[in-house]
Amino acid sequence: MTNPLLSPSTLPFSLPDYASITEDHVREALNVGMGEQLAALRELGHDESPATVENVLHAWERSGATLERTLSAFWVAKAADTNPERDAIMAEYMPRLAEHADAILLDPALYARLTQLRDRAAAGEVVLDAEDEFNLAERLRAYERGGITLPPESQDRLRELNAELARMSNAFDRLLVEGRNAAAVLVSDEARLAGLPEDERAGLRESARARGMDGWLITITNTTGQPVLDALEDRALREEVFQASVSRGLSGEHDTRDLLVRIARMRAERATLLGYDHHAAYVHEVACARTTDAVNDLLARLAPGVVEIAAREAEVLAERLRMIDPQARLEAWDWQFLASREAGASGVDPELVKPYLEYTQVLHDGVFAAATALYGVTFHHRPDLVGYTAEASVYEVREEDGSTLGAVVIDPYTRPTKQGGAWMTSIVDQSRLFGDLPVVTNTCNLTPPSPGSPSLMTWDNVITLFHEFGHDLHGLLSDVRYPSRAGTAVPRDFVEFPSQVNEIWAFEPTLIREYARHHRTGESIPTEWVEALVAGRQSSGHHTLELLKAMILDQAWHQTPLAELPASGAGVEDFEAAALERAGVAFPLVPPRYRSTYFHHIFGGGYSAGYYSYLWSEVMDADTVAWFEEQAETAADGSSRPTLMTRSAGEHFRRELLARGGSIEALETYRRFRGRDPEVSHLLARIGLSG
Repeated sequence: MTNPLLSPSTLPFSLPDYASITEDHVREALNVGMGEQLAALRELGHDESPATVENVLHAWERSGATLERTLSAFWVAKAADTNPERDAIMAEYMPRLAEHADAILLDPALYARLTQLRDRAAAGEVVLDAEDEFNLAERLRAYERGGITLPPESQDRLRELNAELARMSNAFDRLLVEGRNAAAVLVSDEARLAGLPEDERAGLRESARARGMDGWLITITNTTGQPVLDALEDRALREEVFQASVSRGLSGEHDTRDLLVRIARMRAERATLLGYDHHAAYVHEVACARTTDAVNDLLARLAPGVVEIAAREAEVLAERLRMIDPQARLEAWDWQFLASREAGASGVDPELVKPYLEYTQVLHDGVFAAATALYGVTFHHRPDLVGYTAEASVYEVREEDGSTLGAVVIDPYTRPTKQGGAWMTSIVDQSRLFGDLPVVTNTCNLTPPSPGSPSLMTWDNVITLFHEFGHDLHGLLSDVRYPSRAGTAVPRDFVEFPSQVNEIWAFEPTLIREYARHHRTGESIPTEWVEALVAGRQSSGHHTLELLKAMILDQAWHQTPLAELPASGAGVEDFEAAALERAGVAFPLVPPRYRSTYFHHIFGGGYSAGYYSYLWSEVMDADTVAWFEEQAETAADGSSRPTLMTRSAGEHFRRELLARGGSIEALETYRRFRGRDPEVSHLLARIGLSG
């Protein structure tokens, strides 16, 4: 059968023909794609005609069509629904793809072709517009950071390091998924599940049956905190679940410690080879932060105040625990349960809210409705189209005038074959050069409902869905020439910004009343609960501190010189403890959001030395929310609380920021949208540190 990956898909939106694609097709297409790209770039590099935008930049974008099509189709499916063969492909091709990238970035003929175009533009022989100029500058910078000026022996070592790091990163992620599945806690006595609602117990029962077990299986999510800890009344079971979470990767066949130490040490060696003090300096140079000092200053500025807020919260929770058990001492596994009860005392018990948060309703009347109100786009289910799994749904996205904008594939429920967490990916990058419409995905890990039961979400689930859809909108509303600069192709500490902004619409009172309706009665959520949810939007000390701790661990692993890093996995826990103590955040009741042993973002994903991005992006997010509030005030129609979701404000945010993707420098994009640089004061107020 003809390999469907070797030519552009003929399906609507150029969706990959997942029903026909086999693992053998993926292998063949990866081999062909790498060969095609190297051949095309070899021809480009040895072209003796004068360098132009068309024969350099445009030709470069065309060179990787087969490879990009294959990788985009495969990565999405592998992350969301893996199997042994897909794991084997990743293990085989990750180092090969690293070698492929090095073959391009260490090719002096290609570098010379880029410099020739730059020189011709400087001499006025070629005209570059802003998108051309930025694309060229970014390609040149990639070469200069990729080792093109190193002597041959250093380039050889660089190739070895890059291939081995790719291999180890894949191995870390494989152990992570296996370890997470193995850490699940089986409960044989239903009485121990007191506090969990009936629908959630049914979901745990289904999880156990899916693995051939008898009882109720509490699966572990990728973060330290586990959703069930909000409601479980059995304190011993809370401790058991918590310990199962934090001990992942510390022993046995899923021990990740030696692996992560080797990754950190090899990154440190590579940074030194390339002329940087450490891996973090290498990463921060091309981020909005620019310097490691800027990152450290932000983290240090927040640490004391956040610890103080968390300590005050702990005093309140300890008193609440004493009311339940006078002899009990507050522990980390008590925090979520008690905080949930404290919230309930304020009139917004999370378990009472859940019946109002049915997944399909939240998606259509909340997430989609917000995008329509702001940007004029609408979403239309296409049951005739199939994603990478039968559990995914495809939606066509249309502009206000009815023209087609692109498509989004939504895959909401957890399964053992799915990577933990939630994420957005791109299957087709938008491009004016090639006329491609964007196709993006939205992948979450909601607990699947039992047959015949509604799919009820927690409030945190709702925020996550809005967050990931912010990434989707960044991809869908992209309007750039080059596919390599489309949508979320921005610095790591900018990419989370639009997604965090999109979270605010979950709290919009007029919208909540539409999407938060009781799944049985259709009644809107009570007004006082809406007010409590809006009032509770300010970040808790616990939430901010767990994030801050993870960010500090990331910087510690990637700012520490090679000679001072642990020599083996046996030193991981001491290294963690010392890093948190040194930063003044060793508060034991709030563990890091991710411990090193299950920190996918930095050892398996693309966030090494960049997990601080969530905080850096939140500076821009909070500043942007203030801008939306300013627009709402000027656009108010006399109502007591004007809506922030106005088409005029949404259109400005879309055209000046979201549409530009990574086609120009990120902070310049922000300045064009906001009229100035972001101010940190709004974030400090959100956290509770202003004044």
